[in-house]
Amino acid sequence: MIGYAVLALVLLLLAVLILRALAFKPKPQEVKEAEPVSFDKDAAVESLAQLVRCKTVSYNDPALEDDAEFRKLINLLPSLFPRVFEVCSFQELPGRALLLRWPGRSEAAPAVMMSHYDVVPADEEKWEKPPFAGIIEDGILWGRGTLDTKVTLNAALSAANYLIAKGFVPENDIYFAFSGGEEVNGQGAVNIVNYFIQHHVEPALVVDEGGAVVENVFPGVKAPCGMIGIAEKGMINMRYSVQSGGGHASAPPVRTPITTLAACCRRIIAHPFKMHITKPAGEMFDTLGRHSTFLYKLIFANLWLFRPVLDLICRLSGGELNALVRTTTAFTQMEGSNARNVIPTEASLVSNMRLNPADSVESAVVYLKKTVKDDSVKLTVLESCQPSPISETGCAAWDKVSSAVAQTWAGCIPTPYLMVQCSDSRHYGKISNHVYRFSAMDLTAEERRTIHGNNERIRLETIAHSVEFYIRLLKQC
Repeated sequence: MIGYAVLALVLLLLAVLILRALAFKPKPQEVKEAEPVSFDKDAAVESLAQLVRCKTVSYNDPALEDDAEFRKLINLLPSLFPRVFEVCSFQELPGRALLLRWPGRSEAAPAVMMSHYDVVPADEEKWEKPPFAGIIEDGILWGRGTLDTKVTLNAALSAANYLIAKGFVPENDIYFAFSGGEEVNGQGAVNIVNYFIQHHVEPALVVDEGGAVVENVFPGVKAPCGMIGIAEKGMINMRYSVQSGGGHASAPPVRTPITTLAACCRRIIAHPFKMHITKPAGEMFDTLGRHSTFLYKLIFANLWLFRPVLDLICRLSGGELNALVRTTTAFTQMEGSNARNVIPTEASLVSNMRLNPADSVESAVVYLKKTVKDDSVKLTVLESCQPSPISETGCAAWDKVSSAVAQTWAGCIPTPYLMVQCSDSRHYGKISNHVYRFSAMDLTAEERRTIHGNNERIRLETIAHSVEFYIRLLKQC
C-alpha cells in the first residue's frame, strides 16, 4: 500500500509540473502597428562618423587626455543637429557634462535621454581600420565609440532634429544628458543629477546604455530579445595581500605569499556566492521562459522545485546567465617578487566583483573573509559601488520603452533583465525609479565582443534602427 501511495504522489507531482509547464505560455502583449519612419539615414550615418573622428579617449590619468578632441566634438554638435540647438537650451556642467532641454507642453513628467561621448583607448596597431578615422566601407562604419556609445548620442539627437523639423512638440520636457567621463567613473553624470535635484526636476523616464536586441542569449529561445535593464549590479575591486620575510628561492618555506594567495583564490572559486533570483532576473525568466522549449518551460514554470537545477545550470554555464543570479568574482591582477629567484616579501591578487542586488559591499566583504579563513590574507576594498535601485515595470514608463523596442525590431521580445556592467545611470536611482538601460541596437555576438576590444564597428542599418527607436520613443514623451 505504501508503494502505491508513493507512486500516486509521484504521478500527481509530475502531472502538476507538466500542467504548469503547458500553462506557461507567453502573456498577451498589445503592440501597436509600427508607423513607417522616413528620415535622412545618410545624414545620421555621416554625423556618427564625424563624432567617431573626435578622439575623445578618457584615462584614469587626466594628463593623458586631449582636451582639444573633447572640445572638437562639443563644437560639432550645433552644426550636426542645427534644429536641436535652435529649440533646446544648452549648458555645460563640470565633469564634461552636457545638458540640453527640449521644452515640452508641460514640465510635470520630464524624460531624460542619456549617453556618454568618451571612449576607451584603442590599440591602433591591432585594428583592421584606423579606430578614429570614421571609415565607411561595405555597409559598415568602423571606429571606437560606434557601439559604446556615440551611436545613442547620435541617434537621440538625430531623432530630435527630425521631429523638430516636422514641428513636433513633446508633451513633457525632454532632457539630453551626456557625460564625457563615464569610462573612468567621472563626475559628469553626478553633476547632472545634482543639477536636477537643485532645480526640482524629477524624471518620469530615464534611458541610458545597457542591453540590446540580441539572439541566442536565453536557453530554448530563438526569437531576438530586447534586453532592457531595470537595474545594474554593484562593483568591488578587492585586493588580497600577504606579507612575509622574503628569502632566497633555493630554500623555500612550506608557505609563501604566493602559495597562500593561490589557496585563497581556490577557496573563493570553489565557494561561489549564493544564487539570488531578484526582480530583474525573475521577470526575465518569467518573460523569456514562456517562449522557450518545453524542457525549459518545465524548469522556469516550476522554480519552486527546480531552483537547484537552475543554480547548477548557471554555475556550469558561467557567463551572463550565471552573472544574472549571483555575485561574481573574477581575478584580474597579480603581483609578487620583482626577481625570479626571490620569495616576495609581499604578494597580492586583485579581483573584480559584480554585486547581485541582493548583496551589498558590506555583506560581500563579510562573505569573502569567511570563505578565505586565513588571517594572514589582508582584504582591502580599492573601489566600490552598491547595486543600483530596481526600476518599476508594468507602468507607463516601461511601456513606452518596450513598445518602441517592439515596433522598431519586428518579432523582438522585450524583457527586463539585470545589467551586469556599471553605467552612469546608477546615479539616477536617487531621483527616479523609472531608469531603463537599453542600447538601441541589434547586435551579433561578434559585434558585442568588439565593445572595448579591437575593430569596434557598426552596420549602417543598425544606425538607422537606432534613430527609428528614438523617434518612436520621443514621440511618446
